[in-house]
Amino acid sequence: MWQETSPFERAARLRRDPVAVQALRSTAAAVISYVIALRLSSEPAPLTAPLTALLVVQVTLYSTLTTGIRRVNSVVAGVLIAIGFSALVGLTWWSLGLIILASLIVGHLVRVDEFVPEVAISAMLVLGVTRVADTAWDRVLETLIGAAVGLLINLLFAPPVWVGPAGAAITDLAGRMRTLLRHMSEQLDGHTRVEDAVARLHEARRLDNDIAHVDTALRQAEDSLRLNPRVKEGLLFRLVLRTGLDTLEICAVVLRVACRTLTDLAVIRTDDAADATDARDSLFPPPVTRALREVLDHLAVAVDSFARLITAQVSANAEEAEARLARELATARSSRDHLAALLLEQVRDHPAQWQLLGALLADIDRVLDELGVDKRSQRLMEELDRHSRARQERHPRLARLVSGLRQP
Repeated sequence: MWQETSPFERAARLRRDPVAVQALRSTAAAVISYVIALRLSSEPAPLTAPLTALLVVQVTLYSTLTTGIRRVNSVVAGVLIAIGFSALVGLTWWSLGLIILASLIVGHLVRVDEFVPEVAISAMLVLGVTRVADTAWDRVLETLIGAAVGLLINLLFAPPVWVGPAGAAITDLAGRMRTLLRHMSEQLDGHTRVEDAVARLHEARRLDNDIAHVDTALRQAEDSLRLNPRVKEGLLFRLVLRTGLDTLEICAVVLRVACRTLTDLAVIRTDDAADATDARDSLFPPPVTRALREVLDHLAVAVDSFARLITAQVSANAEEAEARLARELATARSSRDHLAALLLEQVRDHPAQWQLLGALLADIDRVLDELGVDKRSQRLMEELDRHSRARQERHPRLARLVSGLRQP
Protein backbone atom coordinates (compact mmCIF):
# COMPACT_ATOMS: atom_id res chain seq x y z
CA MET A 1 0.00 0.00 0.00
CA TRP A 2 1.32 3.45 -0.90
CA GLN A 3 2.36 5.59 2.04
CA GLU A 4 2.84 9.34 1.98
CA THR A 5 6.30 10.42 3.07
CA SER A 6 6.64 12.97 5.82
CA PRO A 7 8.26 16.41 5.31
CA PHE A 8 11.21 15.28 7.43
CA GLU A 9 11.82 12.27 5.17
CA ARG A 10 11.63 14.45 2.05
CA ALA A 11 14.06 16.92 3.61
CA ALA A 12 16.45 14.08 4.47
CA ARG A 13 16.34 12.85 0.87
CA LEU A 14 17.07 16.36 -0.40
CA ARG A 15 20.09 16.57 1.88
CA ARG A 16 21.45 13.41 0.25
CA ASP A 17 20.55 14.47 -3.30
CA PRO A 18 23.75 15.68 -5.06
CA VAL A 19 21.80 18.04 -7.33
CA ALA A 20 20.03 19.76 -4.42
CA VAL A 21 23.25 19.99 -2.41
CA GLN A 22 25.09 21.53 -5.34
CA ALA A 23 22.33 24.10 -5.95
CA LEU A 24 22.38 25.23 -2.31
CA ARG A 25 26.18 25.45 -2.24
CA SER A 26 26.32 27.51 -5.45
CA THR A 27 23.59 29.88 -4.28
CA ALA A 28 25.24 30.43 -0.89
CA ALA A 29 28.64 31.10 -2.48
CA ALA A 30 27.19 33.63 -4.95
CA VAL A 31 25.29 35.57 -2.26
CA ILE A 32 28.21 35.64 0.18
CA SER A 33 30.66 36.82 -2.49
CA TYR A 34 28.27 39.59 -3.57
CA VAL A 35 27.90 40.87 0.01
CA ILE A 36 31.67 40.91 0.49
CA ALA A 37 32.26 42.63 -2.86
CA LEU A 38 29.75 45.38 -1.97
CA ARG A 39 31.95 46.34 0.97
CA LEU A 40 35.34 46.07 -0.74
CA SER A 41 34.71 47.12 -4.33
CA SER A 42 33.88 50.64 -5.52
CA GLU A 43 31.47 49.32 -8.16
CA PRO A 44 27.76 49.93 -7.35
CA ALA A 45 26.78 46.42 -8.52
CA PRO A 46 29.82 44.07 -8.34
CA LEU A 47 28.21 41.16 -10.16
CA THR A 48 31.55 39.74 -11.24
CA ALA A 49 32.09 38.33 -7.75
CA PRO A 50 28.90 36.19 -7.59
CA LEU A 51 29.38 35.18 -11.23
CA THR A 52 32.87 33.95 -10.47
CA ALA A 53 31.73 32.15 -7.32
CA LEU A 54 28.93 30.49 -9.27
CA LEU A 55 31.36 29.21 -11.89
CA VAL A 56 34.09 28.26 -9.43
CA VAL A 57 31.87 26.20 -7.12
CA GLN A 58 31.77 23.24 -9.45
CA VAL A 59 30.39 19.82 -8.63
CA THR A 60 33.70 18.55 -7.22
CA LEU A 61 36.52 20.00 -5.14
CA TYR A 62 39.06 18.98 -7.78
CA SER A 63 37.13 20.87 -10.48
CA THR A 64 36.76 23.86 -8.16
CA LEU A 65 40.51 24.18 -7.68
CA THR A 66 41.36 23.86 -11.36
CA THR A 67 38.44 26.02 -12.53
CA GLY A 68 39.14 28.77 -10.00
CA ILE A 69 42.76 29.07 -11.06
CA ARG A 70 41.90 29.20 -14.76
CA ARG A 71 39.16 31.76 -14.27
CA VAL A 72 41.35 34.11 -12.21
CA ASN A 73 44.08 33.81 -14.83
CA SER A 74 41.64 34.65 -17.62
CA VAL A 75 40.31 37.77 -15.87
CA VAL A 76 43.77 39.03 -14.92
CA ALA A 77 45.02 38.48 -18.48
CA GLY A 78 42.06 40.38 -19.93
CA VAL A 79 42.49 43.27 -17.49
CA LEU A 80 46.20 43.61 -18.25
CA ILE A 81 45.50 43.64 -22.00
CA ALA A 82 42.86 46.36 -21.51
CA ILE A 83 45.22 48.49 -19.43
CA GLY A 84 47.91 48.20 -22.09
CA PHE A 85 45.53 49.13 -24.94
CA SER A 86 44.01 52.05 -22.98
CA ALA A 87 47.43 53.62 -22.66
CA LEU A 88 47.96 53.46 -26.44
CA VAL A 89 44.62 53.81 -28.24
CA GLY A 90 41.01 54.56 -27.43
CA LEU A 91 37.92 52.49 -28.16
CA THR A 92 37.30 52.34 -31.92
CA TRP A 93 36.07 49.62 -34.24
CA TRP A 94 39.58 48.60 -35.25
CA SER A 95 40.93 48.72 -31.68
CA LEU A 96 38.00 46.60 -30.51
CA GLY A 97 38.76 43.97 -33.13
CA LEU A 98 42.44 44.10 -32.29
CA ILE A 99 41.87 43.67 -28.56
CA ILE A 100 39.51 40.72 -29.13
CA LEU A 101 42.06 39.02 -31.38
CA ALA A 102 44.88 39.65 -28.92
CA SER A 103 42.77 38.43 -25.98
CA LEU A 104 41.83 35.17 -27.68
CA ILE A 105 45.46 34.51 -28.62
CA VAL A 106 46.68 35.28 -25.09
CA GLY A 107 43.91 33.09 -23.64
CA HIS A 108 45.25 30.09 -25.52
CA LEU A 109 48.82 30.94 -24.52
CA VAL A 110 48.04 31.09 -20.79
CA ARG A 111 46.02 27.84 -21.09
CA VAL A 112 42.75 28.87 -19.49
CA ASP A 113 40.89 26.25 -21.56
CA GLU A 114 37.13 26.94 -21.52
CA PHE A 115 37.67 30.47 -20.16
CA VAL A 116 39.37 31.79 -23.32
CA PRO A 117 36.32 33.96 -24.16
CA GLU A 118 36.48 35.35 -20.62
CA VAL A 119 39.81 37.00 -21.44
CA ALA A 120 38.23 38.96 -24.30
CA ILE A 121 35.09 39.75 -22.26
CA SER A 122 37.14 41.15 -19.38
CA ALA A 123 39.25 43.25 -21.73
CA MET A 124 36.21 44.71 -23.52
CA LEU A 125 34.35 45.52 -20.29
CA VAL A 126 37.36 47.30 -18.84
CA LEU A 127 38.22 49.12 -22.08
CA GLY A 128 34.69 50.46 -22.45
CA VAL A 129 34.73 52.55 -19.25
CA THR A 130 36.28 55.94 -18.65
CA ARG A 131 38.21 55.08 -15.48
CA VAL A 132 40.12 52.15 -16.90
CA ALA A 133 42.57 51.65 -14.05
CA ASP A 134 39.99 51.76 -11.25
CA THR A 135 37.52 49.53 -13.08
CA ALA A 136 40.24 47.08 -14.05
CA TRP A 137 41.46 46.48 -10.53
CA ASP A 138 37.88 46.37 -9.18
CA ARG A 139 37.15 43.58 -11.65
CA VAL A 140 40.27 41.71 -10.54
CA LEU A 141 39.26 42.20 -6.90
CA GLU A 142 35.73 40.92 -7.53
CA THR A 143 37.10 37.88 -9.35
CA LEU A 144 39.45 37.09 -6.51
CA ILE A 145 36.60 37.48 -3.99
CA GLY A 146 34.34 35.13 -5.94
CA ALA A 147 37.10 32.54 -6.40
CA ALA A 148 38.10 32.71 -2.72
CA VAL A 149 34.51 32.37 -1.49
CA GLY A 150 33.86 29.47 -3.86
CA LEU A 151 36.97 27.66 -2.69
CA LEU A 152 36.14 28.34 0.96
CA ILE A 153 32.61 26.96 0.52
CA ASN A 154 34.06 23.75 -0.87
CA LEU A 155 36.58 23.45 1.95
CA LEU A 156 34.04 24.07 4.71
CA PHE A 157 31.18 22.15 3.11
CA ALA A 158 32.58 19.19 1.21
CA PRO A 159 31.09 18.72 -2.26
CA PRO A 160 28.75 15.77 -2.78
CA VAL A 161 30.24 12.48 -3.86
CA TRP A 162 28.78 11.45 -7.21
CA VAL A 163 29.56 7.75 -6.84
CA GLY A 164 25.88 6.92 -6.35
CA PRO A 165 24.72 8.35 -9.71
CA ALA A 166 27.69 6.72 -11.45
CA GLY A 167 26.83 3.37 -9.87
CA ALA A 168 23.20 3.78 -10.94
CA ALA A 169 24.34 4.54 -14.49
CA ILE A 170 26.46 1.38 -14.56
CA THR A 171 23.54 -0.65 -13.21
CA ASP A 172 21.24 0.78 -15.89
CA LEU A 173 23.78 -0.10 -18.60
CA ALA A 174 23.99 -3.67 -17.30
CA GLY A 175 20.19 -3.78 -17.27
CA ARG A 176 20.04 -2.85 -20.96
CA MET A 177 22.64 -5.49 -21.75
CA ARG A 178 20.61 -8.02 -19.78
CA THR A 179 17.51 -7.04 -21.75
CA LEU A 180 19.41 -7.48 -25.01
CA LEU A 181 20.48 -10.98 -23.99
CA ARG A 182 16.88 -11.80 -23.08
CA HIS A 183 15.70 -10.61 -26.49
CA MET A 184 18.41 -12.64 -28.21
CA SER A 185 17.21 -15.67 -26.29
CA GLU A 186 13.53 -15.09 -27.03
CA GLN A 187 14.05 -14.63 -30.77
CA LEU A 188 15.39 -18.18 -31.03
CA ASP A 189 11.90 -19.62 -30.44
CA GLY A 190 9.90 -20.29 -33.54
CA HIS A 191 10.58 -18.62 -36.86
CA THR A 192 13.35 -16.02 -36.53
CA ARG A 193 12.80 -13.35 -39.15
CA VAL A 194 15.69 -11.38 -40.56
CA GLU A 195 13.94 -8.17 -39.49
CA ASP A 196 13.91 -9.31 -35.85
CA ALA A 197 17.58 -10.24 -35.97
CA VAL A 198 18.42 -6.83 -37.47
CA ALA A 199 16.40 -5.14 -34.71
CA ARG A 200 18.53 -6.94 -32.09
CA LEU A 201 21.66 -5.78 -33.94
CA HIS A 202 20.50 -2.15 -33.81
CA GLU A 203 19.69 -2.60 -30.12
CA ALA A 204 23.24 -3.79 -29.52
CA ARG A 205 24.68 -0.85 -31.46
CA ARG A 206 22.73 1.60 -29.30
CA LEU A 207 24.72 0.39 -26.32
CA ASP A 208 27.62 2.53 -27.58
CA ASN A 209 25.66 5.70 -26.78
CA ASP A 210 24.72 4.31 -23.38
CA ILE A 211 28.37 3.63 -22.62
CA ALA A 212 29.26 7.23 -23.52
CA HIS A 213 26.67 8.54 -21.03
CA VAL A 214 27.94 6.21 -18.31
CA ASP A 215 31.51 7.32 -19.00
CA THR A 216 30.48 10.97 -18.46
CA ALA A 217 28.83 10.11 -15.14
CA LEU A 218 31.86 8.08 -14.10
CA ARG A 219 34.27 10.92 -14.90
CA GLN A 220 32.22 13.20 -12.67
CA ALA A 221 32.34 10.60 -9.90
CA GLU A 222 36.10 10.23 -10.30
CA ASP A 223 36.57 13.98 -9.94
CA SER A 224 34.35 14.03 -6.84
CA LEU A 225 36.61 11.45 -5.18
CA ARG A 226 39.79 13.44 -5.78
CA LEU A 227 40.88 15.66 -2.87
CA ASN A 228 37.59 14.94 -1.08
CA PRO A 229 38.02 14.76 2.72
CA ARG A 230 34.91 12.57 3.02
CA VAL A 231 36.53 9.73 1.05
CA LYS A 232 39.40 7.64 2.43
CA GLU A 233 40.05 5.21 -0.42
CA GLY A 234 39.14 7.32 -3.44
CA LEU A 235 41.68 5.67 -5.76
CA LEU A 236 40.33 2.18 -5.07
CA PHE A 237 36.75 3.29 -5.64
CA ARG A 238 37.67 4.98 -8.91
CA LEU A 239 39.53 1.96 -10.22
CA VAL A 240 36.75 -0.47 -9.24
CA LEU A 241 34.17 1.51 -11.19
CA ARG A 242 36.49 2.28 -14.13
CA THR A 243 37.66 -1.30 -14.63
CA GLY A 244 34.07 -2.49 -14.26
CA LEU A 245 32.89 -0.12 -16.99
CA ASP A 246 35.77 -1.25 -19.23
CA THR A 247 34.63 -4.85 -18.80
CA LEU A 248 31.02 -4.00 -19.65
CA GLU A 249 32.18 -2.05 -22.69
CA ILE A 250 34.12 -5.07 -23.98
CA CYS A 251 31.10 -7.30 -23.37
CA ALA A 252 28.87 -4.84 -25.27
CA VAL A 253 31.18 -5.02 -28.28
CA VAL A 254 31.17 -8.83 -28.16
CA LEU A 255 27.38 -8.92 -27.90
CA ARG A 256 27.14 -6.68 -30.96
CA VAL A 257 29.31 -9.15 -32.88
CA ALA A 258 27.14 -12.05 -31.65
CA CYS A 259 24.00 -10.25 -32.86
CA ARG A 260 25.63 -9.81 -36.24
CA THR A 261 26.40 -13.54 -36.33
CA LEU A 262 22.77 -14.41 -35.56
CA THR A 263 21.66 -11.97 -38.27
CA ASP A 264 23.93 -13.66 -40.81
CA LEU A 265 22.55 -17.07 -39.80
CA ALA A 266 19.02 -15.74 -40.28
CA VAL A 267 19.92 -14.47 -43.75
CA ILE A 268 21.46 -17.83 -44.70
CA ARG A 269 18.39 -19.65 -43.40
CA THR A 270 16.13 -17.39 -45.49
CA ASP A 271 18.21 -17.97 -48.63
CA ASP A 272 18.16 -21.73 -48.06
CA ALA A 273 14.41 -21.65 -47.48
CA ALA A 274 13.89 -19.91 -50.83
CA ASP A 275 15.60 -22.81 -52.63
CA ALA A 276 14.15 -25.64 -50.54
CA THR A 277 10.66 -27.04 -50.47
CA ASP A 278 10.45 -27.09 -46.65
CA ALA A 279 11.96 -24.33 -44.53
CA ARG A 280 13.09 -24.76 -40.97
CA ASP A 281 11.10 -22.87 -38.35
CA SER A 282 14.08 -21.79 -36.26
CA LEU A 283 17.75 -21.04 -36.72
CA PHE A 284 18.86 -24.24 -34.98
CA PRO A 285 17.44 -27.66 -34.17
CA PRO A 286 15.46 -27.80 -30.89
CA PRO A 287 18.33 -29.23 -28.77
CA VAL A 288 20.72 -26.50 -29.93
CA THR A 289 18.06 -23.84 -29.43
CA ARG A 290 17.41 -24.95 -25.85
CA ALA A 291 21.12 -25.08 -25.04
CA LEU A 292 21.81 -21.66 -26.56
CA ARG A 293 18.85 -20.11 -24.77
CA GLU A 294 20.10 -21.54 -21.49
CA VAL A 295 23.55 -20.03 -22.03
CA LEU A 296 22.13 -16.61 -22.96
CA ASP A 297 19.84 -16.60 -19.93
CA HIS A 298 22.75 -17.37 -17.60
CA LEU A 299 24.84 -14.66 -19.27
CA ALA A 300 22.04 -12.16 -18.67
CA VAL A 301 22.03 -12.95 -14.96
CA ALA A 302 25.84 -12.89 -14.87
CA VAL A 303 25.99 -9.40 -16.40
CA ASP A 304 23.51 -8.14 -13.82
CA SER A 305 25.47 -9.81 -11.01
CA PHE A 306 28.72 -8.27 -12.26
CA ALA A 307 27.20 -4.78 -12.18
CA ARG A 308 25.92 -5.37 -8.65
CA LEU A 309 29.37 -6.55 -7.64
CA ILE A 310 31.31 -3.51 -8.85
CA THR A 311 28.71 -1.07 -7.44
CA ALA A 312 28.53 -2.94 -4.13
CA GLN A 313 32.25 -2.27 -3.65
CA VAL A 314 31.43 1.38 -2.97
CA SER A 315 28.25 0.88 -0.96
CA ALA A 316 28.17 -2.41 0.97
CA ASN A 317 29.73 -5.82 1.40
CA ALA A 318 30.29 -7.42 -2.01
CA GLU A 319 30.71 -11.03 -0.87
CA GLU A 320 27.12 -12.00 -1.71
CA ALA A 321 27.30 -10.38 -5.16
CA GLU A 322 30.63 -12.09 -5.88
CA ALA A 323 29.28 -15.49 -4.82
CA ARG A 324 26.22 -15.04 -7.02
CA LEU A 325 28.37 -14.06 -9.98
CA ALA A 326 30.64 -17.08 -9.46
CA ARG A 327 27.63 -19.44 -9.38
CA GLU A 328 26.12 -18.01 -12.56
CA LEU A 329 29.42 -18.14 -14.42
CA ALA A 330 29.98 -21.76 -13.35
CA THR A 331 26.51 -22.73 -14.56
CA ALA A 332 26.98 -20.78 -17.78
CA ARG A 333 30.29 -22.53 -18.50
CA SER A 334 28.65 -25.92 -17.98
CA SER A 335 25.86 -24.94 -20.38
CA ARG A 336 28.46 -23.62 -22.80
CA ASP A 337 30.24 -27.01 -22.89
CA HIS A 338 26.95 -28.74 -23.66
CA LEU A 339 26.25 -26.19 -26.39
CA ALA A 340 29.72 -26.72 -27.90
CA ALA A 341 29.06 -30.45 -28.29
CA LEU A 342 25.73 -29.79 -30.00
CA LEU A 343 27.23 -27.16 -32.30
CA LEU A 344 29.90 -29.64 -33.35
CA GLU A 345 27.18 -31.98 -34.55
CA GLN A 346 25.49 -29.04 -36.27
CA VAL A 347 28.71 -28.26 -38.15
CA ARG A 348 28.96 -31.86 -39.31
CA ASP A 349 25.47 -31.63 -40.78
CA HIS A 350 25.99 -28.13 -42.21
CA PRO A 351 29.71 -27.62 -42.91
CA ALA A 352 29.07 -24.25 -44.61
CA GLN A 353 28.04 -22.74 -41.26
CA TRP A 354 31.18 -23.68 -39.34
CA GLN A 355 32.61 -20.14 -39.35
CA LEU A 356 29.46 -18.50 -38.00
CA LEU A 357 28.81 -21.20 -35.41
CA GLY A 358 32.43 -21.09 -34.27
CA ALA A 359 32.28 -17.29 -34.03
CA LEU A 360 29.11 -17.48 -31.92
CA LEU A 361 30.76 -19.92 -29.52
CA ALA A 362 33.90 -17.76 -29.37
CA ASP A 363 31.78 -14.69 -28.47
CA ILE A 364 30.23 -16.60 -25.58
CA ASP A 365 33.70 -17.60 -24.38
CA ARG A 366 34.89 -13.97 -24.48
CA VAL A 367 31.97 -12.76 -22.38
CA LEU A 368 32.51 -15.51 -19.82
CA ASP A 369 36.21 -14.69 -19.66
CA GLU A 370 35.64 -10.93 -19.23
CA LEU A 371 33.09 -11.42 -16.45
CA GLY A 372 35.30 -13.87 -14.55
CA VAL A 373 36.09 -12.99 -10.93
CA ASP A 374 39.77 -13.86 -11.33
CA LYS A 375 40.05 -11.72 -14.49
CA ARG A 376 38.48 -8.78 -12.69
CA SER A 377 40.85 -9.09 -9.68
CA GLN A 378 43.85 -9.32 -11.99
CA ARG A 379 42.81 -6.22 -13.93
CA LEU A 380 42.23 -4.28 -10.72
CA MET A 381 45.68 -5.18 -9.37
CA GLU A 382 47.29 -4.18 -12.65
CA GLU A 383 45.59 -0.77 -12.50
CA LEU A 384 46.68 -0.27 -8.89
CA ASP A 385 50.29 -1.09 -9.83
CA ARG A 386 50.16 1.23 -12.82
CA HIS A 387 48.89 4.15 -10.71
CA SER A 388 51.51 3.43 -8.08
CA ARG A 389 54.32 3.52 -10.67
CA ALA A 390 52.93 6.69 -12.23
CA ARG A 391 52.82 8.39 -8.83
CA GLN A 392 56.42 7.37 -8.14
CA GLU A 393 57.50 8.76 -11.51
CA ARG A 394 55.77 12.07 -10.86
CA HIS A 395 57.17 12.42 -7.32
CA PRO A 396 60.43 10.42 -7.15
CA ARG A 397 61.77 12.20 -4.06
CA LEU A 398 58.60 11.55 -2.09
CA ALA A 399 58.66 7.89 -3.17
CA ARG A 400 62.27 7.49 -1.99
CA LEU A 401 61.40 9.15 1.32
CA VAL A 402 58.45 6.83 1.91
CA SER A 403 60.52 3.81 0.92
CA GLY A 404 63.27 4.87 3.37
CA LEU A 405 60.79 5.29 6.20
CA ARG A 406 59.36 1.82 5.63
CA GLN A 407 62.78 0.16 5.84
CA PRO A 408 63.87 -0.81 9.39
